[in-house]
Amino acid sequence: QVQLAESWGGSVQAGGSLTLSCSASGLINNACLGWFRQAPGKEREGVAALDSLGSLRYADSVKGRFTISQDNAKNILYLQMNSLKPEDTGIYYCARGKVYAGISYLRLVSADFDYWGQGTQVTVSS
Repeated sequence: QVQLAESWGGSVQAGGSLTLSCSASGLINNACLGWFRQAPGKEREGVAALDSLGSLRYADSVKGRFTISQDNAKNILYLQMNSLKPEDTGIYYCARGKVYAGISYLRLVSADFDYWGQGTQVTVSS
C-alpha cells in the first residue's frame, strides 16, 4: 500500500519562497513522483515530476522558479518554490505515477498517477 503525506504548506507574500515535502512509503520504486495543484474553481494541474532515473519535468508556468527533488534514502519528495506569485495559490498534492510493466511515464497528467496525498494549502498574497 502506497501512502503519501504532504507537509504543512503555508502563506507567503508574492516573491517569497516555500518548500513542500512529501513523505512516501510503500511501492514507489520505478515510479514517477510528482506535484500537482488545484486552484479554486480550476482543474488540477501538474506542476513538476521526476522519474526513477532523475529526469525532471516542469509546467511552463513554474520553470525557473520551482525545483523538484527527492531524498531517496528517506523517501521524501520536495518542491522548492521561489519567486511565488498569487497565481501559485492552491492546494498542492504529491502523487505517485502508475507503473505499466515496470515503466512509469514522466508526464504531468493526473490520469497517469494513482496514489495521492491529502493535499496542503499554499496561499500567496499580493
